Amino acid sequence: MIRYKDMLSKILIIDDDNRNIFALKAVLKAKGYTCISAIGGAEGIELLKQDKEVAVVLMDMMMPGMDGYQAIAEMSSIPELQSIPVIAVTAQAMIGDRERCLKAGAAGYVSKPIDVDELTGLLKRYIF
Repeated sequence: MIRYKDMLSKILIIDDDNRNIFALKAVLKAKGYTCISAIGGAEGIELLKQDKEVAVVLMDMMMPGMDGYQAIAEMSSIPELQSIPVIAVTAQAMIGDRERCLKAGAAGYVSKPIDVDELTGLLKRYIF
Protein backbone atom coordinates (compact mmCIF):
# COMPACT_ATOMS: atom_id res chain seq x y z
CA MET A 1 0.00 0.00 0.00
CA ILE A 2 1.32 3.44 -0.95
CA ARG A 3 1.01 6.11 1.70
CA TYR A 4 0.03 9.64 0.69
CA LYS A 5 3.38 10.97 1.93
CA ASP A 6 5.24 8.55 -0.34
CA MET A 7 3.27 9.70 -3.36
CA LEU A 8 4.31 13.27 -2.77
CA SER A 9 7.95 12.57 -2.02
CA LYS A 10 9.05 10.20 -4.81
CA ILE A 11 12.14 11.43 -6.61
CA LEU A 12 13.39 10.22 -9.99
CA ILE A 13 17.17 10.39 -10.31
CA ILE A 14 18.38 10.41 -13.92
CA ASP A 15 22.14 9.94 -14.19
CA ASP A 16 24.42 7.85 -16.38
CA ASP A 17 26.75 7.02 -13.48
CA ASN A 18 25.50 4.32 -11.09
CA ARG A 19 27.82 5.63 -8.35
CA ASN A 20 26.06 8.99 -8.39
CA ILE A 21 22.67 7.27 -8.28
CA PHE A 22 23.77 5.08 -5.38
CA ALA A 23 25.10 8.03 -3.37
CA LEU A 24 22.05 10.22 -3.99
CA LYS A 25 19.64 7.40 -3.15
CA ALA A 26 21.47 6.69 0.11
CA VAL A 27 21.42 10.32 1.23
CA LEU A 28 17.82 10.94 0.18
CA LYS A 29 16.53 7.68 1.66
CA ALA A 30 18.11 8.68 4.99
CA LYS A 31 16.12 11.95 4.74
CA GLY A 32 12.86 10.01 4.23
CA TYR A 33 12.47 10.29 0.47
CA THR A 34 11.56 7.47 -1.89
CA CYS A 35 13.81 7.31 -4.97
CA ILE A 36 13.71 5.56 -8.29
CA SER A 37 16.35 5.91 -10.98
CA ALA A 38 17.09 5.80 -14.68
CA ILE A 39 20.44 5.53 -16.44
CA GLY A 40 19.68 8.08 -19.16
CA GLY A 41 17.26 10.71 -20.40
CA ALA A 42 15.20 8.45 -22.65
CA GLU A 43 14.82 5.80 -19.93
CA GLY A 44 13.88 8.50 -17.43
CA ILE A 45 11.14 9.88 -19.66
CA GLU A 46 9.71 6.39 -20.14
CA LEU A 47 9.69 5.91 -16.37
CA LEU A 48 7.90 9.24 -15.91
CA LYS A 49 5.23 8.21 -18.40
CA GLN A 50 4.62 5.02 -16.41
CA ASP A 51 5.01 6.27 -12.82
CA LYS A 52 2.56 9.05 -12.02
CA GLU A 53 3.84 9.40 -8.43
CA VAL A 54 7.12 11.19 -9.19
CA ALA A 55 7.13 14.62 -7.54
CA VAL A 56 10.50 15.87 -8.80
CA VAL A 57 13.34 14.83 -11.11
CA LEU A 58 17.04 15.17 -10.31
CA MET A 59 18.60 15.37 -13.77
CA ASP A 60 22.26 14.96 -14.64
CA MET A 61 22.78 17.40 -17.49
CA MET A 62 25.77 15.76 -19.18
CA MET A 63 24.90 12.23 -20.30
CA PRO A 64 25.57 10.30 -23.49
CA GLY A 65 22.64 9.84 -25.82
CA MET A 66 19.83 12.09 -24.60
CA ASP A 67 21.44 14.59 -22.24
CA GLY A 68 19.61 16.53 -19.56
CA TYR A 69 18.93 19.50 -21.81
CA GLN A 70 17.29 17.27 -24.42
CA ALA A 71 15.37 15.35 -21.74
CA ILE A 72 13.97 18.57 -20.24
CA ALA A 73 12.92 19.73 -23.73
CA GLU A 74 11.23 16.37 -24.34
CA MET A 75 9.45 16.53 -20.97
CA SER A 76 8.13 20.00 -21.80
CA SER A 77 6.62 18.66 -25.03
CA ILE A 78 4.60 15.99 -23.19
CA PRO A 79 1.57 17.54 -21.45
CA GLU A 80 1.45 15.10 -18.51
CA LEU A 81 5.16 15.70 -17.74
CA GLN A 82 5.25 19.49 -18.08
CA SER A 83 4.37 20.17 -14.45
CA ILE A 84 7.08 17.92 -12.95
CA PRO A 85 9.91 20.12 -11.67
CA VAL A 86 13.45 19.22 -12.72
CA ILE A 87 16.47 20.04 -10.62
CA ALA A 88 19.64 20.08 -12.70
CA VAL A 89 22.44 18.15 -11.00
CA THR A 90 25.69 18.73 -12.81
CA ALA A 91 29.43 18.90 -12.56
CA GLN A 92 29.25 22.02 -14.71
CA ALA A 93 29.93 24.89 -12.37
CA MET A 94 31.30 27.52 -14.70
CA ILE A 95 29.92 31.03 -14.98
CA GLY A 96 26.65 30.85 -16.90
CA ASP A 97 26.00 27.13 -16.37
CA ARG A 98 23.27 27.72 -13.76
CA GLU A 99 21.56 30.21 -16.07
CA ARG A 100 21.84 27.80 -19.03
CA CYS A 101 20.14 25.03 -17.01
CA LEU A 102 17.38 27.33 -15.78
CA LYS A 103 16.84 28.73 -19.28
CA ALA A 104 16.50 25.14 -20.56
CA GLY A 105 13.60 24.66 -18.15
CA ALA A 106 15.15 23.38 -14.93
CA ALA A 107 13.39 24.58 -11.80
CA GLY A 108 16.61 24.47 -9.78
CA TYR A 109 20.34 23.77 -10.01
CA VAL A 110 22.93 22.06 -7.81
CA SER A 111 26.52 21.40 -8.74
CA LYS A 112 28.58 18.32 -7.97
CA PRO A 113 29.86 17.51 -5.46
CA ILE A 114 26.38 17.97 -4.06
CA ASP A 115 25.76 20.05 -0.97
CA VAL A 116 23.07 17.92 0.71
CA ASP A 117 21.59 20.86 2.62
CA GLU A 118 21.26 22.87 -0.59
CA LEU A 119 19.64 19.92 -2.38
CA THR A 120 17.17 19.16 0.42
CA GLY A 121 16.30 22.87 0.57
CA LEU A 122 15.41 22.77 -3.11
CA LEU A 123 13.45 19.55 -2.71
CA LYS A 124 11.35 21.06 0.08
CA ARG A 125 10.06 23.63 -2.42
CA TYR A 126 8.51 20.90 -4.54
CA ILE A 127 7.76 18.02 -2.19
CA PHE A 128 5.11 18.24 0.51
